[in-house]
Amino acid sequence: MTIKEAQAAVDEWIKTYGVRYFNELTNMALLTEEVGELARIIARTYGEQSFKESDKNRDLGDEMADILWVLICLANQTGVDLTEAFAKNMEKKTQRDRERHLRNEKLMA
Repeated sequence: MTIKEAQAAVDEWIKTYGVRYFNELTNMALLTEEVGELARIIARTYGEQSFKESDKNRDLGDEMADILWVLICLANQTGVDLTEAFAKNMEKKTQRDRERHLRNEKLMA
């Protein structure tokens, strides 16, 4: 599925099952909540925190997909073409950081 197809699929789902998009502020709060849930799993899986019983059945991929879902909702309702935005962002990063990381001694160790 392309990003454009994902944006269309989310829009169709919202129109079919979701009644309407939550407003932008609500979706921003939901995005923050979902990022926090991902951070919790990362901290327990790769960090030093131990799992609580309620954390043990969480799925890393599902949490990432939740973030993607809300981000796509925000893009759809604000008129952002994520395919175009991502391509521009990749070009910006390439121009800005073309040699930066190659010269970073911290990455050579």
